[in-house]
Amino acid sequence: MAALPSDMLSRYLLAQARNNAWSDHRLLRACSALSQPEFEDMTRTNFFPGVGATLNHIVTVQQFYMDALLRERDGEPPHPDYQSFFRPPAPYATCAEVWRAQKASDIELIGYCAALTDATLDRPVTILRTDRVQVDTRQRLLAHLFQHQVHHRGQIHAMLAGTRVAPPQLDEFYASGEADLRAEDFAELGWREEDIWPDGR
Repeated sequence: MAALPSDMLSRYLLAQARNNAWSDHRLLRACSALSQPEFEDMTRTNFFPGVGATLNHIVTVQQFYMDALLRERDGEPPHPDYQSFFRPPAPYATCAEVWRAQKASDIELIGYCAALTDATLDRPVTILRTDRVQVDTRQRLLAHLFQHQVHHRGQIHAMLAGTRVAPPQLDEFYASGEADLRAEDFAELGWREEDIWPDGR
């Protein structure tokens, strides 16, 4: 099997981090059109039966994994109480509060991934769970985080279909011929196409 070009994996993880932020931006912009009662409604069919509860889960899980990744990067011990990230289970009472917290976490995640190299992806990250010690490489932990966020954004997408707010398109990944379709989003995010694929490929 041919070797991958230098830092190809870490570059892909950075693209995933940006895609994560872009999807969050689109989804939260749509959710911001919900009324507060619609945001809080817990009668929907889902794992977390409400838009607000699910958005809270998405951001707190990302904060949890970012804490573990940053502690490892900075040579600090694992967080002694991981459950503190989920108490209360929905710490952000409004969509605006969730959006601010999610944007801050997304910026942090992009910055983290931008500093990665392929040579550092196998470094172990430790998380102290209640009944066990979890150890995964940076690469595995990031891949798990991205998959987790996609999973729960899809649930919100389905819940929005049962409201007056149209669910946004979330299934794109920077196709080269569709820059015009994301131009408005990128302008709002302060991004350029060159930020996604620096060499144009």
